[in-house]
Amino acid sequence: MQKTDCLVDIGVNFHSSQLTGLTATLLTRAKEAGVTRILATGTSLKSSQQALDLARAEPGTVYATAGVHPHTAKDWSPAVAAAIHVMLEDPAVVAVGECGLDYNRDFSPRDIQRAVFEAQLQSAIDTHKPLFLHCRDAFTDFHALLAPAVQAGAHGVVHCFTGNRAEAEAFIEMGLDIGITGWVTDLKRGADLRDAVAHIPLAHLHLETDAPYLGPKNTTKRRPYNEPANLPYVAQAIAELKQLPVSDVVRQCTQNSERLFSLP
Repeated sequence: MQKTDCLVDIGVNFHSSQLTGLTATLLTRAKEAGVTRILATGTSLKSSQQALDLARAEPGTVYATAGVHPHTAKDWSPAVAAAIHVMLEDPAVVAVGECGLDYNRDFSPRDIQRAVFEAQLQSAIDTHKPLFLHCRDAFTDFHALLAPAVQAGAHGVVHCFTGNRAEAEAFIEMGLDIGITGWVTDLKRGADLRDAVAHIPLAHLHLETDAPYLGPKNTTKRRPYNEPANLPYVAQAIAELKQLPVSDVVRQCTQNSERLFSLP
């Protein structure tokens, strides 16, 4: 695949056990693949702090998100909320989240998920930082909670979108953006997403790996984990679906990420 510079990967779980000890190698390979900036995803108090520490250690290359994923919403407390708030004041933290609703696994009770999501929606309104959003099998409640927050000034990206065209259009109508992962390369499971991507305006799309998960199926080489260096394959799949040059997809998606997350 032809190398394209200046890619932005908006979602990497460096805290995952699959990527433990690999950070330096991953960053080197990412740079070689043209991925020049990466958002380290925070999904809990601990991983948000780890993401921030990495962003501070790799300024200009790594940025952080800080928040509590619906899986760990049951661990929310006033102390966690206060600590996340402090992190959000750091300029290296460029988004609130990963936050949202997950009714697929229900690792946290749904009422708690909703309460914690609402708290983080308010944080996004208060800090004026974008949301890094998670929605799985929870579109109706997710959209209902988001609507008043968006009206109050919240904005952001629905990360790792795997839904259908109607859901994507509903989010775009709200002014939200859509993050696309290697799921788009899965011809079977990703059929709905592939149809949606063909119709989503390029101005609303972002590229991400969600590493170490969702490795693209159009790669020529496979490792036991996904990584930022695989991001060009996501761009390639989007370009094919939209019948555009890869360079156009990379350029616009990069600009979208720079705008949303205020990246230099």
